[in-house]
Amino acid sequence: MSELRAEIDRIDRALVALLRERVDCIDRAVVLKRAEGLSARIEARVAEVLEKVRSEARAQGVEPELAGRLWSELIEWSIAREEQVLGPMKGRKTG
Repeated sequence: MSELRAEIDRIDRALVALLRERVDCIDRAVVLKRAEGLSARIEARVAEVLEKVRSEARAQGVEPELAGRLWSELIEWSIAREEQVLGPMKGRKTG
């Protein structure tokens, strides 16, 4: 069991490292969205990301609903982070 736990810990570290990469991309997106006058929330992009994630989950034998729930949370956190910098979407383009 200790070997399995060590493997899970290794995977968790790798997932956190990938999460850090994604956060860095979100921070870069804020700069681009500000320059283009885009809002933090772009519903079409949210739907696109969730569909891609569910599709990839299916392809890899992972429950698509689990992946969808996890990414929904991640997306909402990301949008909130962007909104802290961009402010309200009033007057901004949504796509």
